[in-house]
Amino acid sequence: MSLHSTAANLVSLAEGAAEHGGNHESLNPYLTGFGALGALLLLLWITTRFNRDR
Repeated sequence: MSLHSTAANLVSLAEGAAEHGGNHESLNPYLTGFGALGALLLLLWITTRFNRDR
């Protein structure tokens, strides 16, 4: 594949994603964000429990 055809394929792929928005209908960004925050806070709490000598 040449550089030009690869770039043309990537542009057409990006245009197709822009039409659909790129988000799945069942994904709620707030639920995903709060879930990730909760998981990170849980990992932070576990890490601090194992690091009592500091």
